[in-house]
Amino acid sequence: QVQLVESGGGLVQPGGSLRLSCAASGNIFSILAMGWYRQAPGKQREPVARFMSDGSTNYVESVKGRFTISRDNAKNMVFLQMNSLKPEDTAVYYCNIVVATHHTDLGTGYWGQGIEVTVSL
Repeated sequence: QVQLVESGGGLVQPGGSLRLSCAASGNIFSILAMGWYRQAPGKQREPVARFMSDGSTNYVESVKGRFTISRDNAKNMVFLQMNSLKPEDTAVYYCNIVVATHHTDLGTGYWGQGIEVTVSL
């Protein structure tokens, strides 16, 4: 079993910054994928920033130049630095990590509990 714990959300004014963190623990042989998603009220969950299989990063167009995804492999953590936040960034943010529990495992995806980010005056 794998557990994900997110932290770092909250209320911030437009133009402000937040840094989200997600720590994975449990039966982890290797991490195959990491990313952040978000779900705004009344909308579907969407990918925000992800590490692709070749190690490159992918961002949704609306956050390019403002958000940065990073990782600490030794600690099984993924981060999302969010700068120049806008009211439309308000959502519940979820980390998603695909974990292999042994060397032949194709991987299982796990979701964090979700953390609220509110951008408002």
